[in-house]
Amino acid sequence: MLKDLTVERFVREVASSSPAPGGGSVSAQAGSQAAGLLSMYCNLSQNREKLGDVVEVLQGIGEEARFLMSKMLEAIDEDTVAFNRVMEAYRMPKGSEEEKAKRKEAISEVGRYAADVPMHTTRGSLRVLTLINEAAGKGNPSAVTDLGVANLQALAALIGACYNVKINLDMIADRKAVTDLENEVDELLEQGRELYESNRKVLEKEIIEKPPQ
Repeated sequence: MLKDLTVERFVREVASSSPAPGGGSVSAQAGSQAAGLLSMYCNLSQNREKLGDVVEVLQGIGEEARFLMSKMLEAIDEDTVAFNRVMEAYRMPKGSEEEKAKRKEAISEVGRYAADVPMHTTRGSLRVLTLINEAAGKGNPSAVTDLGVANLQALAALIGACYNVKINLDMIADRKAVTDLENEVDELLEQGRELYESNRKVLEKEIIEKPPQ
């Protein structure tokens, strides 16, 4: 499984001539890393003497971050599985009208799956950005740069996953489903960019004003 590879092996797989793993898997990886960094920030913010009751809030955020991390780690492999299924559908015979109809139906079906997988990454990444917004300024100031990188990774994951949703929409025969996905993608992109920018301002202000140790 891709998620079980070493970092070097995974990157080398991405760099090879094989079309998969590609941008969808890398987006899911970025999302999982963002969630992991958010979890770390929360884990490093457990000093109740200094932080008070906010520790419980950060514990809850950290728990959800670890759940999201696990789901997006799974999506690293799911995206490559989806790509391979798309390739299989396009290789189906199309000599007769019956074969063409079966092939078209198979492409539409797998196209929906190929759009749904990065859609999960998009939603997960938006949730990570939302949790960063809730955690920013509350935890250990020494870990604020880690939260800043999580913010960057989450936005990259969201935008990259949206690219991969959109590229698969032409395969789907159900035009209402396509319209619904397009509208959701546009809405999530707008929300994600707003959250990212809001988070960035808070985090960079904290980095600049970080008190001496």
